[in-house]
Amino acid sequence: MKRGNSIAKVTRGNLLWPWMGRFFQILAIFLLPLVLVVGLYVFGLTLPVPHLGRDYVITLRLPEAGQPVDLPKIYGPPDNSRPLVLIDPGHGGKDPGAVSGGRREKDLVLALALAVKDRLIEEGGIRVALTREDDTFLVLQERPEIARRMNADLFISLHADSAGEIDTAYGASVYTLSREASSEAAARFANRENSADLLNGVVVKNQSDPVNDILVELSQRRVQETSREFGELIEREGRGKHRFHSQVQRSAALAVLRAPDVPAVLFEVGFLTNTTDAEQLSSKEGQDQFAAFLARSIRVFFARRSTEES
Repeated sequence: MKRGNSIAKVTRGNLLWPWMGRFFQILAIFLLPLVLVVGLYVFGLTLPVPHLGRDYVITLRLPEAGQPVDLPKIYGPPDNSRPLVLIDPGHGGKDPGAVSGGRREKDLVLALALAVKDRLIEEGGIRVALTREDDTFLVLQERPEIARRMNADLFISLHADSAGEIDTAYGASVYTLSREASSEAAARFANRENSADLLNGVVVKNQSDPVNDILVELSQRRVQETSREFGELIEREGRGKHRFHSQVQRSAALAVLRAPDVPAVLFEVGFLTNTTDAEQLSSKEGQDQFAAFLARSIRVFFARRSTEES
């Protein structure tokens, strides 16, 4: 009897262990994917994703007042009494700007800026500098700071627009700085341009609050009026030579124009998403024509300023 009971117990044990083995195998099959998903999720939380609010990669501090910054080369006559225009090709480096049909905004506006620089140097009498002369990334707030530290007499930021899938929008427009946007389209454009640093993973510290902070009342009103006058000059000199939008003169709270003591405009040269605009601005002939009328606008502007000051 004892031997029989022993055999019975062994038999039940032999039956139990295979069942438990299969149970753990099934459990592992279900738990393993869950463990992997949780692990990947936790790992994903450590990855830098700027638009999800995770600051990453680059934290740049603007120099404190009085500290030197790298300033671009000045071309033209070696005479500090001659007016200085600073031309700012928008975007650059890892920030391509608008992209359409294989063309990138950063490349197009750089080519235009170089053409204007060459034209001004050829004609003489005006000093000119560029915020970038190659595919360099600049923090948005650095651009007007360069103009201020160089004591520039005029600041022109060149950009190209995009209308997404709409290819019928066309023409150039000129923006000046203001507290309130001149239209909903101007407000959307300013919001997009002012977000460029954030979208490129840059957190800038040691800067003042919003763009409105630099619009310091009466002392800045004359600068803004002068900026608008230059914007109107661009439109006047470009008529018949360049395609303009139906609403040329616009204004918005654009961070790139926040050099409080320097007349400044943002010149949207046209739409990359419009075939005619893009082809004209990309061609040698179109760039030469653009450089000619913008250089003339700059000359007329400085001639007026000289007359007013004399």
